[in-house]
Amino acid sequence: MRSASRSLAAFVAVATTAATAAFAGEGDAGNDHGGRRASRPEKPSWEFAVTAYPTVVRDGDNYTSAIAAADRGPLHLEARYNYEAVGARSAFVGWTFSGGEAVTWELTPLLGGAWGSVRAFVPGLEASVAWKSLDVYVEAEYVDDRAEASDSYFYAWSELGFRPVEWLRIGVAGQRTRAYGGDREFQRGPFVQGTWG
Repeated sequence: MRSASRSLAAFVAVATTAATAAFAGEGDAGNDHGGRRASRPEKPSWEFAVTAYPTVVRDGDNYTSAIAAADRGPLHLEARYNYEAVGARSAFVGWTFSGGEAVTWELTPLLGGAWGSVRAFVPGLEASVAWKSLDVYVEAEYVDDRAEASDSYFYAWSELGFRPVEWLRIGVAGQRTRAYGGDREFQRGPFVQGTWG
């Protein structure tokens, strides 16, 4: 219960800070960059995106995580499969705050939940900063497992990306989590992202 209160307080603090900055009129995001949004927050129409992350587990069962996002203006909806745990499903609603001109930024506080192999309340945050062809993306969440408190955990995924051409993004990614079948640790590696449409 105490950890849920702390995670909710952290979420409210981040959301309040983001709202204050956004309503202070710091400008609109001008460049597409990393992150899970289907469109920039100032676009008024519905936009959709689907992402898959195949995972090869050494001496284990391979699996694929999938993420579907829908955006309309600053409203951000997200559904995930095999993300918080293998066999888990999750859904989120968030609101995106953005600004900047030469250096653009986006903050999307999220509230959601997971069910299936994990039953949890999941507050989170997706944030990105971009300058020219470079960007940094961070996604963090606290998985507050309702069935077993000792299974609750904090997760963070980070990307440092470079876009040499509009449709290609490359870089390095790192995550801090409870690794599949082991203790919590930090993992890192390269990534390649292609965009179509």
